[in-house]
Amino acid sequence: MIGRRSLLRTSGALAAGLLLQGGGAEAGEDAAPPADSPWSQSLGAGVVDRPYGRPADQEAGVIRRNVPWLTAGTESSVSFSPIQDLHGIITPNGLFFERHHAGRPDVDPAAHRLMIHGLVERPLLLTMKDILRYPSTSRVHFIECPANGGMEWRAAQLNSLQFTHGMISCAEWTGVKLSTLLADVGLKKEAKWVLVEGADGAHMTRSLPLDKCLDDCLVVYAQNGEALRPEQGYPLRLVVPGWEGNVNIKWLRRIKIGDRPWYSREETSKYTDLMPDGKSRGFTWAIDAKSVITFPCPEKPLSGPGLYEIRGLAWTGAGKVKEVHVSVDGGVNWQKAELKEPVLSKALTRFTLPWRWDGRPALLESRVIDETGYVQPTISQLRKVRGISSVYHNNAIQTWQVKADGSVFDVQTA
Repeated sequence: MIGRRSLLRTSGALAAGLLLQGGGAEAGEDAAPPADSPWSQSLGAGVVDRPYGRPADQEAGVIRRNVPWLTAGTESSVSFSPIQDLHGIITPNGLFFERHHAGRPDVDPAAHRLMIHGLVERPLLLTMKDILRYPSTSRVHFIECPANGGMEWRAAQLNSLQFTHGMISCAEWTGVKLSTLLADVGLKKEAKWVLVEGADGAHMTRSLPLDKCLDDCLVVYAQNGEALRPEQGYPLRLVVPGWEGNVNIKWLRRIKIGDRPWYSREETSKYTDLMPDGKSRGFTWAIDAKSVITFPCPEKPLSGPGLYEIRGLAWTGAGKVKEVHVSVDGGVNWQKAELKEPVLSKALTRFTLPWRWDGRPALLESRVIDETGYVQPTISQLRKVRGISSVYHNNAIQTWQVKADGSVFDVQTA
């Protein structure tokens, strides 16, 4: 591991270190520029060739992927974001993970309506044009499925960063504050809870405390500067910052105000945390602090001994990431990583740490501490409280085993 005082010197030497690994070629002062490649000797395609941009052909493998055996069918399944191939904290719209309960509906925005009713003074039925007239706001937030990492409760199962952690993505969301809409309808004094419902075939519904809805929830129609994609809730969805993904209702069609929770299917038989005594914890919405090393990882092995930059992502539903520590010996010793700006509330945060790998086996881990002081736990610590029969909210420290040949494997330590 490399001390922080030598960070600048080490960063400056990183290029030289890469040369020693075959990562580049040293050029003399009088060397000629590189020879023109074929693509430099002819005209390229014109502007009408791609009226809607797409990635380079060489990036065709950077896609969302599904685990076929995970669910009975794709209509009630998930596609995992390729976070091993992404840079920065914003997930491109076409790579943002999906989770559906009745498939992806094709909604006509001209016919779509949002109804707000229940314990209100002035019920509303809003068109999309109505919603676009409200004052807009934009914020960056992550959304994570509570089942992210759920297959790892019993043992390490999937040797892949994409499949162990790919049910998380982060975007800039643009829409209307839910508090603005609720102020327009006028809440009755007995109002305490909010039912939100989607327009998909499952009519996905969840109960939310009114306090959270008045705090930071958004009703959004745009993602990363363009209209929502159909798989992300076009034309309208709810964003509930820092809370589990299934409460961020897509294709939002109804908001009902009440004085108690509704105890829908998705908050009784589903999305509850099964405990060792057979009881289940309900309404565990918040996403606890979590982190993962994205390089190296099973999809991105090391090419030989030398100097590298360990890279990763950290997040928390409690606000901002405060610190991230990295270990190369399975948690025996830790060193503070550098957090990369911007560090935003309830958004992904990048971290990096220089590392000179000597070619010997290593166990890489990251551990995040958020601004509340919460420390990311080990899988053993979680199992002592939750057992091994749970599905949701596995925020345990991830261990990558680096072998002598540079390959990387998903393992679990005590």
